[in-house]
Amino acid sequence: MDRTALATALAGVVAIPVIPFGAGGGIDRPAYRLLLRRLLDGGIAAVTPNGNTGEFYALTPQERQAVVQDTLAETAPRPVTVIVGVGHDLPTAIGAAEHARDCGARMVMVHQPVHPYVSQDGWVAYHAAIAGAVPELGVVPYIRNPLLDGSRMAELGERCPNVVGVKYAVPDAARFAAFARDAGLERFVWLAGLAELYAPAYFAAGATGFTSGLANVAPRISLDMLAALRAGDYPGAMKVWEQIRAFEDLRAARQSADNVTVVKEALAALGLCRREVRPPSSALPRARRAEVAAAVEGWGL
Repeated sequence: MDRTALATALAGVVAIPVIPFGAGGGIDRPAYRLLLRRLLDGGIAAVTPNGNTGEFYALTPQERQAVVQDTLAETAPRPVTVIVGVGHDLPTAIGAAEHARDCGARMVMVHQPVHPYVSQDGWVAYHAAIAGAVPELGVVPYIRNPLLDGSRMAELGERCPNVVGVKYAVPDAARFAAFARDAGLERFVWLAGLAELYAPAYFAAGATGFTSGLANVAPRISLDMLAALRAGDYPGAMKVWEQIRAFEDLRAARQSADNVTVVKEALAALGLCRREVRPPSSALPRARRAEVAAAVEGWGL
């Protein structure tokens, strides 16, 4: 594991590819590879297959493996870092991490544990077991729990040198700033896990990268925001923020019920994939599709 190289790869736009479905309901693998190629041609250099924008929890284990295989095959000729999403029960998460390693991935992103009773000791143990099973890979926990203490992240980092970054997705910039400093601001690469709308505030507090579903639609816009943030040009970053605000607000509405649906609707309008999502997500009513079209109008897509 080249920790410096992995840290460099995380400090940028980490796109979460969508998974297009065919008319029969299965994954349209050729369409997925075309969408992925479009992302990479647009300048994206890090991707997380099997992320939430990729409907991770709606895919079968076999489908998740196919997504990893297709992603590694498509990115193999390019200088692109693949950070595979893993999760569910511990044996499943470890098996997925080992599969990612065997396919050639360099990192895994560990989804927030789905369990009604998550203790902080258990959170550390869960991530330590996954990281310990794949010491060759960089590991990035995905944190959505506002009650998790930064000291527990520090503990995980001490136990597992291959935990190199953190995707922090609690919608509270002050909480993020405190958590990162309690965990070790310099120890980890900090990703704004709530994408472009939160990236300026989180960069001001120490983040150096952000995840993005928007990049599926307009990778140039995501990279424009990154360039502004890297330059310390917060007015410039906020101009991008204003440009994408309506689109991202549609994704965030009703506790993000349409997070993936809105992205797929925009791609469908561009003729790039079908708009279908899997339950418990649902397609947009016809009347709301016009709102998506209006939100991306003027993006030059």
